[in-house]
Amino acid sequence: MLRSSPPIARHFRCFGNVLVEPHIAIGDLARADVAIVCDMYTPIDTPPPQARYRREIEWLQRMHARGALIASVCSGSLILAEAGLLDGRQCAAHWAYRELFRARYPLVNLCIESILSLESEPEMIITAAAVTAWQDLALHIIKRFCGSEHALRTAKVYLLGSHTEGQLPFAAMVRQIQKNDAVISKCQEWIALNYASADPVAAMSNHSGLHPRTFSRRFRGATGHLPIDYVHALRIEEAKRLIEERSIGLDDVGYQVGYEDPTFFRGFSNEKSA
Repeated sequence: MLRSSPPIARHFRCFGNVLVEPHIAIGDLARADVAIVCDMYTPIDTPPPQARYRREIEWLQRMHARGALIASVCSGSLILAEAGLLDGRQCAAHWAYRELFRARYPLVNLCIESILSLESEPEMIITAAAVTAWQDLALHIIKRFCGSEHALRTAKVYLLGSHTEGQLPFAAMVRQIQKNDAVISKCQEWIALNYASADPVAAMSNHSGLHPRTFSRRFRGATGHLPIDYVHALRIEEAKRLIEERSIGLDDVGYQVGYEDPTFFRGFSNEKSA
């Protein structure tokens, strides 16, 4: 876990009371071939690391300018985003940070389906998704610097496999209630409990007291989603939970989350999981 480094290379304990014994401080390291920013203990609902890790960010910027390969894993991509290294670039990170990226780093193209983003490798930037994506990153870096044979041997010794299915099978909608529009916030709270209701978008619009077109515009501006897409996402997440926890048929799941036409639900859920 990343924490602000001491000015000298002395041991410290990071999150979880894990002892870290660095052999050198970043202020004493003028050049590097590779710099990897690991994951941080950063809950999804906390603010971004703005104005934090200033020394580390400046060091990463210097290393990148001097030709180092800069990589990140999971929430470590937030540090690269704060450093401006991801502006205009594609980025992989844990899917749960998508709303944070959208709000704080609009110039970053976050691809939540990616496990390893190599689009910017020619510019010496690689980003990896969730914590266990470190193995994909490690094997790629071994292959880059030591060759395919060494990467394959490492994978065999440590039984490392690739995440070829990406992140989407694990992704869920982060049900954070935005706080910028109080009217829409109340609608989000209401639909979280009433997503199975008939004509939910019209019901939300009535609940808001706004004209339907005004409601749709404000909802999208506040959440980044069209109201109907937001409802579908809530329903699909609840359907996934029901399928995982209960032994019931797909048609019954569809009825429970608000889809009266099982054919429509099967087609829609297949489209979303594709």
